[in-house]
Amino acid sequence: MAEMSGMAEYDVVIVGAGSAGLTAGLYAIRAGMKVLLLEKAAAGGQILLTETIENFPGFPEGIKGEELVKRLKTQVLKAGLEIVVEEAKQIMFIQPSQTLSRYTVKTENKVYSTRSIILACGAYPKRLGVPREEILTGKGVSYCAICDGPLFRDRSVVVVGGGNAACEEALYLSKFVRKITLIHRRDRLRADKILQDRLQASPKIDFIWNSIVLEILGGEKVTGVNIEDVTVGKKREIACEGVFVFVGFKPNTDFLKGFIKVDAEGFIVTGQNYETLRKGIFACGDCRVRALRQIVTACSEGAEAQAACRDYIEELEGTTYA
Repeated sequence: MAEMSGMAEYDVVIVGAGSAGLTAGLYAIRAGMKVLLLEKAAAGGQILLTETIENFPGFPEGIKGEELVKRLKTQVLKAGLEIVVEEAKQIMFIQPSQTLSRYTVKTENKVYSTRSIILACGAYPKRLGVPREEILTGKGVSYCAICDGPLFRDRSVVVVGGGNAACEEALYLSKFVRKITLIHRRDRLRADKILQDRLQASPKIDFIWNSIVLEILGGEKVTGVNIEDVTVGKKREIACEGVFVFVGFKPNTDFLKGFIKVDAEGFIVTGQNYETLRKGIFACGDCRVRALRQIVTACSEGAEAQAACRDYIEELEGTTYA
């Protein structure tokens, strides 16, 4: 394999070890490509924040998020995938000659040279952006029921959101807390019907519709929220000891701004074959503009992005992979 400036040369560098990145890595290594996967934290991404996954094919009884990550990681390591725990800080295009072009991926301590890149850098929970939210984060404000739910045993909490994530987290919290008040800005939930039915059946869960959180209350810890009914403008306070926020996700793409085209929210814009406007750079999973954000679709996108990446390299250099 060719070397450039003393750096190891990769066929593809994958950024992110969630379900999309791990699947892309598995398919790439099985195709005989030289692959590096960079992950800034623990492999698994958003899967690690999910208690039980019930809609992933092949597990009729469901599977714990932690267990699914363990199986995915074991599989890719067995296949020979190289995973390095480093955060990608910058991507640069280099063209050492008229016939040769490469990218470099820079981390805190190293620079990696590669023919192509698959961005699978995922997303993280959005904040409400209301007063005292940041100050009280970790002091009653949380974005992960699995992480913090047991700390609120027999307490009263507020859940903000109305999608699948909010409903799943509320159901998980109901195992521990005394009471849940779910606040949603619309007059109905957006979650799958099976989740809505479970929430409606829980004696611990109350609903406040057409309302938004204006402020999180408390000094050293959360004591309540100030909310507003958006239909009539009426404001009131709801007492609680915890606030769990599930109002969508923000992509981990800040390091790409100005280099890769993103939409207004920071999600990567791609074509039909997951290619970005940068030739040789592909994107898949939660960091990409897409309609459905599920583990099964992330896995599918990881496989398809890798196939497109493989075709690109074969066309570029005349190499044939499995």
